[in-house]
Amino acid sequence: MKTIFSGIQPSGTITLGNYIGAMMQFVELQNDYNCYFCIVDQHAITVPQDRLELRKNIRSLAALYLAVGIDPEKATLFIQSEVPAHAQAGWMMQCISYIGELERMTQFKDKSAGKDAVSASLLTYPPLMAADILLYNTNLVPVGEDQKQHMELTRDLAERFNKKYGEVLTIPDIRIPEVGARIMSLQEPTKKMSKSDPNNKAFITPLDDPKQIVKKIKSAVTDSEGIVKFDKINKPGISNLLSIYSILGNKTIPELEEMYHGKGYGDFKSDLAQVVVNVFEPIQEKYNNLMESTELDRILDEGAEKANQVASKTLKKMENAMGLGRKRR
Repeated sequence: MKTIFSGIQPSGTITLGNYIGAMMQFVELQNDYNCYFCIVDQHAITVPQDRLELRKNIRSLAALYLAVGIDPEKATLFIQSEVPAHAQAGWMMQCISYIGELERMTQFKDKSAGKDAVSASLLTYPPLMAADILLYNTNLVPVGEDQKQHMELTRDLAERFNKKYGEVLTIPDIRIPEVGARIMSLQEPTKKMSKSDPNNKAFITPLDDPKQIVKKIKSAVTDSEGIVKFDKINKPGISNLLSIYSILGNKTIPELEEMYHGKGYGDFKSDLAQVVVNVFEPIQEKYNNLMESTELDRILDEGAEKANQVASKTLKKMENAMGLGRKRR
C-alpha cells in the first residue's frame, strides 16, 4: 500500500478552502493509502506565536481532523514536535541544501519582503518540510498549487541525498486534487481564500456558526449581471460560489446552472448557505465533543507512538548513511 503524508500548520482555524481542497480529500484517501496526517507546530514557530494560543490551536486542529472524518484506525494523526526525528532529519536536510535555492522560494520572498529582519527559520523551513515527508517513505503528497515549489525542492533534496549517500530515501510524487484545489476569497474572488485575510467576510471556517455562514455567503462579491453562470474570467465571484456548491452539494455545475436559470443571486446564495451549514453542523457537534473529552489525547498519544516507530527507523538509516554517531558492535 502506498504512503501519503500531509501536514497542516496550527495557525488558526482552517478555511472552507482548506476543507474542500485538503480535508475532504484526506477522508477519501485514508481508505486506499497508508496515511500520516501531521500537525506541523514546529513550522508554526517560524513566525512569533503566543504560547497558549498555539497550544489551543494544536488541539483544535487535531479535533477538527477527527471531526471531519479522519479515522485513527485507518490513518496516523500526530503532532510534529512529539516526534523528535523531524527536527533531527530537518537539520540533516539543511546540511545538503543551498542558500541560493532557499532564497529563491516564493513564500520566503513574499513573507520577508519589506521587513527589516526575519527569522533564519523562515529561510530554512523548506528542508524541515522535506524531512517531514521523507521520514515516512512517502510516495504521494497531496498539495495545492502554491506548494508545488516546496515539493519540487523536497524531491531535489531526496535525490541529492541518495546520490551522495546511497539509496536511502523514497522520492515522493506530487498529488494535486482535480477539484477544489483552489477555492477563492468571498470578497476578492481572484485571490485564494486564506485564514490570514484581514477581512473576516472573505473566508468561512468549519467552526463558524450558521448565522455567520449565511451572512458571509450573502455578502459574497458577485457581479451586476445577476445570471448564475460559470465563467471564471468574466464572472469569478459567482463561478467560485458555483464550485463550492457543486462540491458540497454533490451536483454538477451544469445542473446548478439549470436549477437557477431565470433566478437571481439571492435565491442561489440562500440555498448555498444552507448547503454549507448542513455540511458543517455535524462536524461542529463532533468537534465540540472531542474538545471536551480525553479521547483526543489518547488518539494523539497513539499517533505519536506509531509515527515515532517509523520516523526513527528512517532517521537511523539517514544517520548511518552520513556517518553520524558510533558504529555499534
